[in-house]
Amino acid sequence: MNSNSTHAERVMEIFARICGIPRPSGHEEQIGNFLMEFADAHGLDASKDRTGNVIIRKPATDGMEHCVPVILQAHQDMVCEKDASLDHDFMTQPIGTYVEDGWLKAKGTTLGADDGMGIAMALAVLEADDIAHGPLECLFTVSEETGLAGAMNLEPGALKGRMLINLDSEDEGQIFIGCAGGMNTLVSFGYNPTEVPSGRFFLKISIDGLHGGHSGDDIDKGYANANKLLARFLCQTMEKYDMCLCDISGGNLSNAIPRDAQAVIAVPSNMKENIRVDFNVFASQMENEFHVTEKNMVFRMESTSASQWCIQPDVAHRLVLALVAVQNGVYAMSMDIRGLVETSSNLASIRTEKGLIRIVTSQRSSVESAKLAVRQAVASCFELAGAHVESNDGYPGWTPNPDSELLKVAVSAYRELFGKEPQVKAIHAGLECGLFLDTYPDLDMISVGPTLRGVHSPSERLELATVPMVFDHIIAILANIPQ
Repeated sequence: MNSNSTHAERVMEIFARICGIPRPSGHEEQIGNFLMEFADAHGLDASKDRTGNVIIRKPATDGMEHCVPVILQAHQDMVCEKDASLDHDFMTQPIGTYVEDGWLKAKGTTLGADDGMGIAMALAVLEADDIAHGPLECLFTVSEETGLAGAMNLEPGALKGRMLINLDSEDEGQIFIGCAGGMNTLVSFGYNPTEVPSGRFFLKISIDGLHGGHSGDDIDKGYANANKLLARFLCQTMEKYDMCLCDISGGNLSNAIPRDAQAVIAVPSNMKENIRVDFNVFASQMENEFHVTEKNMVFRMESTSASQWCIQPDVAHRLVLALVAVQNGVYAMSMDIRGLVETSSNLASIRTEKGLIRIVTSQRSSVESAKLAVRQAVASCFELAGAHVESNDGYPGWTPNPDSELLKVAVSAYRELFGKEPQVKAIHAGLECGLFLDTYPDLDMISVGPTLRGVHSPSERLELATVPMVFDHIIAILANIPQ
């Protein structure tokens, strides 16, 4: 059987089925049931733990019973982001896909190849009868995108494998052996709703159409953060005019660079045209500032219905100043690995409730002390502005092991398949591997995957030509696992 054709076709057929199964983070019931039914249909042993993690086991092929047991690992959930104008329910509607210029794309939503392709590749190995491998386990974790709950709650003794291939990377030809750790810092500003003075004109400001992307892997790409852009305009408007801030929101997920943000403001009626001019100038400046990375940004200012209440003025002032000042983007580059982001922060989301503004930020670093340092910088900025700040425990990084036996097998297999050297790298995005080491400290691990771009945004796309390459690489690794 020609794996470059038949195997890869089967991977894509399985992925097409996965695209029809709802799987937002925290709602993996249907994909979990699909995995259990898949195992049953193929006569494979499977189990699901109380967290929702699914493990499917397959015996070794003839002659490979004494090879080191291997785990193929992917996560069940996907980031659910969509264009602001699109009416799409991720809990009930399938992901619509199409092919353009060699890339598989989604129709206005995230594609879910992160990590639906990992699931599809693992299942394709499980169902094949012509792929040589030792004792095999496939682990499918839950809620990777929103806190790594599956990996955190993986039960000791559930896995027997001693080598693990994580299928959640995004660059063919690259083998990852390390990743950043991360944490979220949560901010809240309490305020007393204040009556809007008379003689005010109400405007809704919106910024959307930004690139967005993964808050780890794309943080150094120069993409604009919608929350930061909005805060910049609000700050200059607050300095020039007697502005009331009635509502502010932006972003969605802690692991996505925010693509859109909105605010409702009230300004003196005789100043409304001045502010429109200022907004047009600001929009032009931002289009020039981000002309390389943000070619589709849209700025809108329109009149809106009057509101009786606004955010308490002194709180609004401190809030906007903090949003402008807070660290966002790359904080430090690695001194050990050229071109690797070491530490970063993402101003992820803002939400206004009655009497409360909630802000979510995320910090990442491959150095634990640096992760805590950037968290401290973010927290200090908001605490100085009078906010309440708390952080979660986060998750650990994965320290690279250049002497890994599995890595040696993977590099040799790639070289033999393609006649060139793969790149061995660490990644600034978070992977579950660091958490697996907490429970299984002797695991030997690598991470591979087909080429994806724009993950965690509606521009997510999969380079189709890389699918057979990665799958052939996985097959070759499995065939050469030592005893």
